[in-house]
Amino acid sequence: MSPARTFGEAFVTLFVIMDPPGTLPVFLALTASMTTRQRTRAATQGVLVALVVIVVFALFGRRILDYLHVSLPALQCAGGLLLLLVALQLLTGQEADLTRAEGVNIALVPLGTPLLAGPGAIVATMVLVSGVNTPAGYTAVAVAILAVHLCLWLVLVFATVIHKVLRDSGVTLVSRISGLLLSAIAVQLIADAVHAFVTGSPSP
Repeated sequence: MSPARTFGEAFVTLFVIMDPPGTLPVFLALTASMTTRQRTRAATQGVLVALVVIVVFALFGRRILDYLHVSLPALQCAGGLLLLLVALQLLTGQEADLTRAEGVNIALVPLGTPLLAGPGAIVATMVLVSGVNTPAGYTAVAVAILAVHLCLWLVLVFATVIHKVLRDSGVTLVSRISGLLLSAIAVQLIADAVHAFVTGSPSP
């Protein structure tokens, strides 16, 4: 496979899984009480955290999981449970608690991981890296990872402009909708993990 095709496959795969446009409503909900500067800083930190997590698992993912005796379904289930907790806070109007709690940085959890660098993105990255065996192939995957994270950063930074258009009432509505969607994603992650545990193979 040519480097250009490898790049295209890696970029499209990670872009669809990490879903920058789909992350925007949840980001708006989590940062509703922040200033413009705080929101931009949260976006930058969250994307950097996601990038570090993805790179670490791309390089050492299989070794880390094997050393800890953790399976991919277990990682997926853990991510689903964490996302479900966040979704419940969004649905009940308690999203501000995430930013008011002392010592909590939403840019790290849940934004950086598992929202951006979730189980799906981690597993996909590990599969993409295992599918190449040349320096050009590794470079293509690395550039694709950087390109997807650049897209994520641009989308989240422009969330400030969207926040000004929607105003607080619009953000509240988006928060409830995103909470519902995020809870569905979380339940699907958990269901897929349970299916993998029971059958010994990923769900279709």
